[in-house]
Amino acid sequence: MKANWKTILSRCVLFVITAVTAIPLLWLVVLSFKSDTDILNNPFSLPEHIDLANYRRALDTLPLFKMFGNTLIVAVFALLISLVCTFMISYAITRLHFDHAKIPNGLYLLFVSGLTIPPYIVIFPIYRIIVTMGLLGSRVSLIFPLAATTMALGVLLMVGFLREFPTEIEEAAIIDGCNIYQMCTQVVLPIIKPVLATVIIFNVLYFWNEYPISSVLVNDTNMMTISLGASMFRGRYSMDYSGMIAATVIIIIPQLFFYVFFQKYIVEGMTAGAVKG
Repeated sequence: MKANWKTILSRCVLFVITAVTAIPLLWLVVLSFKSDTDILNNPFSLPEHIDLANYRRALDTLPLFKMFGNTLIVAVFALLISLVCTFMISYAITRLHFDHAKIPNGLYLLFVSGLTIPPYIVIFPIYRIIVTMGLLGSRVSLIFPLAATTMALGVLLMVGFLREFPTEIEEAAIIDGCNIYQMCTQVVLPIIKPVLATVIIFNVLYFWNEYPISSVLVNDTNMMTISLGASMFRGRYSMDYSGMIAATVIIIIPQLFFYVFFQKYIVEGMTAGAVKG
């Protein structure tokens, strides 16, 4: 009986959490079918009829293919840079021998502390660096900052997993004649696939949703990423709320499917020893 009550209670808690999470999304979808007047005067009422005019206007306003292309280019290169650097940093922290034992932990804390820094704090330094290098408005101006801001989470997950990873396998690979490159690519990387997949998924979702840095570094509509799409409905003296909400729904839908499809890899990566670091 106690077990049944615990099961019922846990399911009720999960239901409440799911409802609290889903209600804002459902409310957003409801608002996307309403006019600006209804949104401002009756935000919690249901639309009188289903009208796709807001979505048609959003599709006509947004250069979706160009935005998807820009986002894809930025995400691919930023992801490659982030993964390579994150793996090298994590492997060095967990495998290299330092003169002082506190150095690896200090480096680990240095990178992980990046999770506590809001992106708004680093926007101005990044902007000054990009302007000094003459890269403002280009895709490169987004690739390197976005890659750098994702390394903290990657180091947190990979270091935790590699610390639980037995070194005997690597020692056996060295005895068999593997060099450092072969050992990393043929021995270590295949084993850390769950954590690697988790890092990739989180990074892709972050690149898709990132707005603060992109809004400052991109000033050309031809270079806009998908996260900047909703800002195209904001005028100097007016705001197209219905078009902005419809555009937001369009931007959210692909990542929902992406997350649902890859959620099992996220669970595997988060539970594969990554939280023990």
